[in-house]
Amino acid sequence: MRTKTSEGRIRQSAQDRWVGVVAHLFVGIFALMCLYPLLLTVSVSFTPESLIARNGYRLIPEFFSLDTYRYIFAHSGKRILLSYGVTVFISVVGTLCAMLVTCMIGYAISLKELRYRNVIAFFCNFTIIFSAGLVPWYVVCVNWYHLQNNILALILPSMFSVWNMFLMRTYFSAISPSLYDAAKIDGAGQLTIFFRIAMPLSKTALLTVGLMYVLSYWNDWWNALMFITERDLYPLQYYLYSIVSNVNAISSGRIPAGAAANIRLPSETVKMAVTLITIGPIIFLYPFVQRYFVRGIMTGSVKE
Repeated sequence: MRTKTSEGRIRQSAQDRWVGVVAHLFVGIFALMCLYPLLLTVSVSFTPESLIARNGYRLIPEFFSLDTYRYIFAHSGKRILLSYGVTVFISVVGTLCAMLVTCMIGYAISLKELRYRNVIAFFCNFTIIFSAGLVPWYVVCVNWYHLQNNILALILPSMFSVWNMFLMRTYFSAISPSLYDAAKIDGAGQLTIFFRIAMPLSKTALLTVGLMYVLSYWNDWWNALMFITERDLYPLQYYLYSIVSNVNAISSGRIPAGAAANIRLPSETVKMAVTLITIGPIIFLYPFVQRYFVRGIMTGSVKE
């Protein structure tokens, strides 16, 4: 019996090792497949436009050049820095406000003693399934809230996510009610319980939802397209989008005859350089919160 048990353990451990090797190989290959487009983007952004037109995209550039970045920052350097400031502002302020609203609603509907909490959750969920449409949304934002050419137009329309709210509710519901009862016995109110008990015990969910909101605000250009016409209020995404659109218009000959019609601009390399300028800060931020992000997604998908 001992021999069989030991052999079984040896066989099982060998199988586990082979499964681990195969799993690591599969994940490694998949990671390389995901990393390849990013490496190709970096390579093309540092390649002269003439080589791209002649040889196409290559993972290793034949000649290293900073002409595209010089062109972008020489013509729009101050504007890009200003747009960076706008994007950082709306990302920080918008995320903080969105987190406060989302967590408060999620905490409220997680309390069993709250009357009509299921009705509130239903109305929140109803907005995901049915929407009034683009035109009523635009009319309400412009005519009622006066968000035209207002920095709040880049914050308020994206300040609440029903999915994030339900994720926070899941975490708050997992906290033992005895902790809330003990705090109430000591004289704590709901705000004290929320900020000193519920929030500290939900750090994983807070980082997960916070990252989602940061990415949403950082990558947003739709609100600027809808409400912003002043260039000083352009966020980074929308301003770089306008640069790429102008370069493509000139390069494709859609500009009327004249001096601009004969200009050859680095349209392909500009797209790649703009991509790197846009995603750079997020790439450096994500590794610090990746484990909390994955843990938060998994927990929110399993618990009810």
